[in-house]
Amino acid sequence: MHSGSCLCGAITFEVEGSLSPPDACHCSQCRKWTGHFLASTDVPRKQLKIEGAEHIAWFESSKKVRRGFCSACGASLFFDPLDREKHAWIGVAMGAFDTPTDTRLALHIFVAEKGDYYDIGDGLPQNPY
Repeated sequence: MHSGSCLCGAITFEVEGSLSPPDACHCSQCRKWTGHFLASTDVPRKQLKIEGAEHIAWFESSKKVRRGFCSACGASLFFDPLDREKHAWIGVAMGAFDTPTDTRLALHIFVAEKGDYYDIGDGLPQNPY
């Protein structure tokens, strides 16, 4: 079991089972949403339990996805594909976990859009998109 929360604690969540290796998304939307880049893990929806869901504000950032954040403190939490029949998962921000995650970053995506103020030097695979 892995648990987490937003900055103010209005939203808490638990994930049953192990977490898949996270990726780091460097696209311009994730950078603007988080202030840097988004490290997240894809969790089967049926394994995610959320308390305080009434405090989640959703922003539909494209025709394919919405992003969930705390309406009280603004913490970036969830990356949710809109086509839920095709996608049985929801992305959960790694920084929101309170407990050890027992996983490691696996790859970087959308590196063609990464900020010019940092380098990626961890040796992990880097996908341009």
